Amino acid sequence: MSVKRVFCVLGAVFMLFAASGCNKNAQSDTAKRPTMRIGFMICNSEAETMARFAPLCKYMSDKLNINFVPVPINTIDFEQAVRDKKVDFTHTNSLLYVILNKNYGVDILAGDVRGPDGRMSRGAIMVKKDSPIKAIADLKNKRLVFGPAFAPTGYLSQYYLMLKSGFNPETGLRFYTTPHGAYKHDKVIYSLEYGDFDAAAVPMLDFYLLSKEGRIDPSDFRIIAEEKLIPYCGFGVCENVDENLARKFKEVLLNIKPDDTVDYRGERLKVLKAAWVDGFAEAKDSDYDFVREMAKTCNMPPYQKF
Repeated sequence: MSVKRVFCVLGAVFMLFAASGCNKNAQSDTAKRPTMRIGFMICNSEAETMARFAPLCKYMSDKLNINFVPVPINTIDFEQAVRDKKVDFTHTNSLLYVILNKNYGVDILAGDVRGPDGRMSRGAIMVKKDSPIKAIADLKNKRLVFGPAFAPTGYLSQYYLMLKSGFNPETGLRFYTTPHGAYKHDKVIYSLEYGDFDAAAVPMLDFYLLSKEGRIDPSDFRIIAEEKLIPYCGFGVCENVDENLARKFKEVLLNIKPDDTVDYRGERLKVLKAAWVDGFAEAKDSDYDFVREMAKTCNMPPYQKF
């Protein structure tokens, strides 16, 4: 082997060792970071939740030099997770935030921006376009399908609409239920489309997304009542977290741009696109006062009276 080739081989070996050393140093630096946990409310499945938010956690980790670990949590288990200090930050819908705020002092940091209403969303009661039902009063002795009981725009808003109009769903409807399994909001809309129910409690964001994807024809449906806009999902911070860190966490969220990327499991991903959001926006606790009013009227947590 020529002297030149020997030097080339030695140089390549050196570069391999150097790269290995850099990787080890990077891993060592990462291991030295403090670890904090972000609890994410599971909407459809744990796998979907992790696919959406694990890249965002990696981005936040790189920005703040903290290992942010995503923790998918079922809605009914969220209170216990916060109470037992198993999470430091939360990502939930607006009703669950109201519960966690009242019972455990969780504070809102920023709201998700998604769809035509931005940081807000609304719920509606829908029927098929050719239905004889014109108003809430016409739901007497009819069949209605709700979304999950803790869904602010798939259950709470519609239940409140009926009570506000003087119609009691418990005695006025012939029958109501909630779909089982994942993708409950989609199933609500499809159940109405295929004639299984006379009316449906529809979250307008989900209706918009299904329409945009061409999975339903919006002209096949008609709204008979809709509630005003309320906050969509958002990030909160638990009482044990330092205020300065919470402020920095919020600043990073608010400054993520559509083209910002993160290296995650060998891929370079756009952070917002991976999380299915258009961005994050300012949020304050008073934004949730109407959610509180609805929960009180509907005898729902955290104000339920037995």
